[in-house]
Amino acid sequence: MAERTLDLGQLQALLEKVRGLKIACVGDLMLDRYVYGEVSRISPEAPIPVLKTRRTTAMPGGVGNVARNVAALGGVARLGALVGQDAAGDELIGLISAEDGIENALEQRVGAATIIKTRFVAAGQQLLRLDDEDSPIAAADSDAFSGASIILLSDYAKGVVSDAMIAKAIAASRSAGVPVVVDPKGRDFARYGAVDLIKPNASELAGATGLPVETDEEVEAALAALLATTTAKAVVVTRAGKGMSLMRRDGPVAHFPGRAREVFDVSGAGDTGLAALGLALGAGTSLETAVEFAILASGVVVGKAGTAVVTPAELIDAEMSQHAASAHAKVMPLDDLAHVVEGWKRQGLKVGFTNGCFDILHRGHVAYLAQARSWCDRLVVALNTDASVRALKGEGRPINDLDSRAVVIGGLQSVDRVTAFDDPTPLALIERLRPDVLIKGADYTREGVVGGDLVESWGGVVRLATFEDGYSTTRTIEKMRMDG
Repeated sequence: MAERTLDLGQLQALLEKVRGLKIACVGDLMLDRYVYGEVSRISPEAPIPVLKTRRTTAMPGGVGNVARNVAALGGVARLGALVGQDAAGDELIGLISAEDGIENALEQRVGAATIIKTRFVAAGQQLLRLDDEDSPIAAADSDAFSGASIILLSDYAKGVVSDAMIAKAIAASRSAGVPVVVDPKGRDFARYGAVDLIKPNASELAGATGLPVETDEEVEAALAALLATTTAKAVVVTRAGKGMSLMRRDGPVAHFPGRAREVFDVSGAGDTGLAALGLALGAGTSLETAVEFAILASGVVVGKAGTAVVTPAELIDAEMSQHAASAHAKVMPLDDLAHVVEGWKRQGLKVGFTNGCFDILHRGHVAYLAQARSWCDRLVVALNTDASVRALKGEGRPINDLDSRAVVIGGLQSVDRVTAFDDPTPLALIERLRPDVLIKGADYTREGVVGGDLVESWGGVVRLATFEDGYSTTRTIEKMRMDG
């Protein structure tokens, strides 16, 4: 699995970077209509449910949903597509005009019939989808590419993403020095030319290559086969709950796990993923970070009903939930931790160990732990229990209880595992875990580090990490009391 490149702080920074970013969204546009109702009986005319309608909603679908997601995430979508001069076309234009963050570059043409997809829903389940469309419509003469940081082509095989449109998009991208990303349809992916990224789902990848795509190994072979028959620079395949897999031309495959979410409705999840990929790449991030951003966004949107969008606040909430779950998973008792450390050592990883109260986390702690982690492959932090802190610091301490301190410390990227000890010193833990690197603060001397001789006896080292001047828990508490 690929190493994570997007944590909570990086997510917040990325969301700031994409704010106001202009994204060209060109492709097939349709009207998504949802008819919600209740089913309480079966029709006497045929063995089918009878839907009693309660409400009907409509929203832009296809590339329109890509544009809505770009706008919801803070970008500006320049929407290039084709609609008919009919009632559905007028309704679509009205819906798009009402959306903040979407610039209209639509063509409304006589003789073109606007595509309508109507879904009938009861008790959260789709009963039927009715597609109202003619044969594929002619390509639009889009002028959406001007001033865009990236070009997204959303192909639903309805005629807009023609060979001529693809050529125009690639020419515009080369002129402006911006990437082109395609969400493809059909079996002939070579027709998309030398785009920067193709984003099929697993079934589309299987259809284009004729290869199975169930396992990681099968996906790797299919991605290699696809790149061998196209001139695209890279391919990322979306694999539903299994996450995404990325392969650059002449490069290895990176697999990105999915985020565990309750799936309510997958409608439009691919559009959300395309929007997130486009925004992240348009902001100048790596492909790896863009893929993680897309996984996070898609994971949030499948928990919503209908063709939905996701907002920055929802992404931050989702990442914070994941962050907290990850932090809890790092906290464990000594017996469990000992097994984990043994496994690390069998892999040849260097294990570091440090300990302390870490009562109120401040900038000095963060810098200290980051330096400690730079000296090892895995870092274990042992926290004094509440009773142990009181014995060391006096009544009124700790300010935060052990569970709170453990989760906060576990939430740091520099920390791999957290445990606790009740003794005056962590000597018993050091003897049990046998770390390769023992770290304490530079306010200690080598001779004053408990367990230092033991660690050196089995070939380990003792390192003294520096503290940032002006930061300490005592000073933080004093300031809080003064401010209070």
